[in-house]
Amino acid sequence: MLLIYRILINLLLILSPIIILIRLLKKKEDPSRFKEKFCIFTKKRLPGKLIWFHGASVGEIRSIVPLLHKLNDDVNINQILITTNTTSSEKIISQINLKKITHQYFPIDLRIFSKIFIDYWKPSASFFIDSEIWPNIINKLHKEKIPIILLNGRISEKSFKKWSKIKYFSKKIFNKLDLCLSSNLKTKKYLKTLGAKNIKYLGNLKFTQFEEQTSSINKTLEKFIKGRIIWCAASTHFNEEHIIGQVHKNLKIKYPNLLTIIIPRHINRVGNIKKDLENNNLKVHIENEKSKINKKTDIYLVNSYGNSKTYFKICKNVFLGGSLIKHGGQNPLEAVRFGSAIIHGKYIANFQEIYNFLKNNKISKLVKNLNEITTHLDKKFSEKKNTLEIKKKLDKISRRILALTIREIYFYIE
Repeated sequence: MLLIYRILINLLLILSPIIILIRLLKKKEDPSRFKEKFCIFTKKRLPGKLIWFHGASVGEIRSIVPLLHKLNDDVNINQILITTNTTSSEKIISQINLKKITHQYFPIDLRIFSKIFIDYWKPSASFFIDSEIWPNIINKLHKEKIPIILLNGRISEKSFKKWSKIKYFSKKIFNKLDLCLSSNLKTKKYLKTLGAKNIKYLGNLKFTQFEEQTSSINKTLEKFIKGRIIWCAASTHFNEEHIIGQVHKNLKIKYPNLLTIIIPRHINRVGNIKKDLENNNLKVHIENEKSKINKKTDIYLVNSYGNSKTYFKICKNVFLGGSLIKHGGQNPLEAVRFGSAIIHGKYIANFQEIYNFLKNNKISKLVKNLNEITTHLDKKFSEKKNTLEIKKKLDKISRRILALTIREIYFYIE
């Protein structure tokens, strides 16, 4: 099976110029840095101890920010390498502003690239966040006796079924992991079945406090929203914005001064989102447009990464996207920390444990369709709920999970 995997990866390399070109045209690749995926490095390996974290995209990187702060203060660690697959995650990393962090894009998982990458960076320990399992890289790390830790591991039922079909291959990969810290009990069970050995459940790292400071909204927007009823739809995916637009139209009948803020999961879609909303007779203003905000604006459309917290501070009701479609949901905890009540659809498998916590504490609401969103928001606009106790509980859970995680991983770092 490993041979078949390597053949497929080599075919991917042959097709990569076409794939990269298409991604460049879609602005999903950095024109000056995509070569890093071919092990043409743009940053230097510094002398001393280097530890390496790999996370696919934004959510994975945000989940380890408090951990990165702790490691950055360790005088025995000289460099923290972070690799990701997406340009959006690179923007998040640039905002963390920790002097020991070096970012590179994750290389294509070719056998030769794995060798070049590891021989160049020489990590003392490697951490793969969430569900990032790359056979060639893992084989090379194991051969070089570099500790491999699955951090905040998450195996979905769909992924588990796929790995189970190649049971012999999965066991050869998963038993090379030195430590697996699962994000939930279901993943712990799946990992054991797939062949992992040292598995522990300490809690989900996404509960840990994200301590990066928020920026203030610009004065023009602050003046514009004064006296208006506002709510936010965050991390939205295709077709969800259309539903949100219709919710706005329904509510505007009762609340003429309503403003809806939409933060798409992928900002490269902003142009198409605006066109669709305007076709629905809604007035749209894009965040970074230089033109003056029209007084009759219905939708304020955010086209930047890393600013969600700024809007959560001013919105007490937040819909979390990726949940009305079969995507699996998005992490709601960031919004909760700012006292926001959460609205979500039924497709939340990726964060089921977190949503169960929110439901039990009566700060989230499952909505199945446009009418239920409209009805629930109408009710919430008249409420004044204090979520300070929930925030305190989150902080307590956060500190415990972070402390336990640090204790576990330092065995391998040292």
